[in-house]
Amino acid sequence: MCGRFTLQITPEVLAKAFGLKELPDIEPRYNIAPSQLVASIRHVGDHNKLDFLKWGLHPSWSQDTTHTPINASCETVHEKPIFIHALKYNRCIIPASGFYEWVSTKDNHKQPYCIRLSNSGIMGFAGLWERWNAEDGTELETCCILTTSANELMKPIHERMPVILQPEDYELWLNRHMHDPHELQRLYQPYLSDVMVSHPVPDLVNNPRFDSHACIVHM
Repeated sequence: MCGRFTLQITPEVLAKAFGLKELPDIEPRYNIAPSQLVASIRHVGDHNKLDFLKWGLHPSWSQDTTHTPINASCETVHEKPIFIHALKYNRCIIPASGFYEWVSTKDNHKQPYCIRLSNSGIMGFAGLWERWNAEDGTELETCCILTTSANELMKPIHERMPVILQPEDYELWLNRHMHDPHELQRLYQPYLSDVMVSHPVPDLVNNPRFDSHACIVHM
């Protein structure tokens, strides 16, 4: 799964990578957690736009405010009612610098690891989004991250990892006129291990309220 991640990419680099018309108003984040607002790239009109969506998908038709998944398994995402509409019509890209997973040690300690690209580049997570309207008229936009099986780097850490898109596939993923979920399945391959690195980080990341560069320090 993916339950925590980081984003320290500058507005200028984000704008260039995703073809944004405007520089996003964004600050470095080191411990992004479920239910928080996350930066998300969507295709709006004739251009890409960065918005902030709440992490935890809430479909427009659902009145259940307790079941808001943060992840969607790529193997079954096209089958589950909660994801079907978003997969066809509401795909987004969630930019990240890295993500966290935890490994149980011999002394029953859960050691957090940070996984990132070896060149410290952008990870473009495949995401889904939805818009929900409450009875009082309040509008809420939410999202979740697709996951796939682990690559060789990840297997000792966790059996799942985010679907990380190749830059040349950004346009296809954001294309709102492409509604066939089977055309997207080739994008769900685990990312290449040899361009990724992992390292243990302090337990500070266990507290979602703690958001500091200290979270990603190599131990």
